[in-house]
Amino acid sequence: MKDVRNVSPEAVKVNTGVKKPAEVSEKLAEILTGTYELLIRTHEVHWNVEGPMFYGVHMLTEEQYGELFAATDVLAERIRALGHLAPATPKALVDTSGDTVAGEKTTTAKMLTMLKDRHEALARLCHETTDLCEGEDVNDPVTADLCNGRSAVHEKAAWMLRSMAAD
Repeated sequence: MKDVRNVSPEAVKVNTGVKKPAEVSEKLAEILTGTYELLIRTHEVHWNVEGPMFYGVHMLTEEQYGELFAATDVLAERIRALGHLAPATPKALVDTSGDTVAGEKTTTAKMLTMLKDRHEALARLCHETTDLCEGEDVNDPVTADLCNGRSAVHEKAAWMLRSMAAD
C-alpha cells in the first residue's frame, strides 16, 4: 500500500477523446494566470477608488472579483481533468513585475480603463482557446464551451467598465 503522506500530484494520460490535452492545458494555464492577475488588479481598484464614483465602482469591482475568484477554481479543475497539473505557486500565477495602481497618482477613469483592457485581453485569449479546441485536430468541446462562457463574462465586464469610464 502506498504511504498516503507521500502521494505527489502528477500529470496523467486521460482517454476522453481530447487529442491535444497538453496544448489545451497550456492555454488554460494562461487564462488562469490572467484571471488571477485580473483578480488582484480588481481588488486593487476596489480598495483604492475614491471620489464621486466610489460606491458604483466599489460595488461593481466587488461583484467582478467574486466572479473571477470562482472562475480560477473552474479553470484549474479543467486543467486537472485533462490530466495536467494546474499552476499553483504565486510566481506561476501572478506576474509581479507589471504596473500597479495603488500608490501611484491615477484617476478612477484610468483604473477603470486598465481593468477594461485586461478583461478584453482575457476575452481574446478565451476566443483563441475556443478556436483551438473546436478544431478537429484537438476535439475538445468541453473546454471550448468553458472558454465561450469566460469570453462572455470578460466582454460584459469590459462593457460595464468602458461605460463607467466614458467621458
